[in-house]
Amino acid sequence: MNEKDAIDLLIRSGCSPDVIEHCKAVADYAMKIAINIRDNAKRKGQPIQIDVDTVFTGALLHDIGRSKTHGIGHAVAGARIAAENGLDEKLIKIIERHIGAGIPEKETKGLGLPEKDYMPVTIEEKIVAHADNLTFGKEIGTMDELILNLRKKMMDERVIKRFTVLNNEINSMMV
Repeated sequence: MNEKDAIDLLIRSGCSPDVIEHCKAVADYAMKIAINIRDNAKRKGQPIQIDVDTVFTGALLHDIGRSKTHGIGHAVAGARIAAENGLDEKLIKIIERHIGAGIPEKETKGLGLPEKDYMPVTIEEKIVAHADNLTFGKEIGTMDELILNLRKKMMDERVIKRFTVLNNEINSMMV
């Protein structure tokens, strides 16, 4: 799926212009991260397999579920929309697992999500989740800003730790 087709799908699904602009910003940032990781690994002689096209398309579509809800369930709604449109399983998983820094199955019940694991597994899923976490609207922020926002929302420290662990994992691959 190319960029135009992905944006057309966002529009057809009912995403607002603000959501689409956010998705474009996340896709651009995620692409930079993926290329940086790939190039750094090559320089070190440790080629890492990253599907850069999947990162870009998955990031473009990560918030497609916001056409139905702006709650945490937008990831599940988005995965359903992606499946109904015959998208590749890799893209469906990116959409479904991008929320926060992932949500383990044991925490889903209290959030109203279907009970399953929403932790990002593949490098592509992790890159999109991380890029989304640091993209505020169309602007790229810092980890300090993210943590401050999470604390203002009174997030549990174990949740904040997941954001930090994901950040550290991604950053360790970029240096």
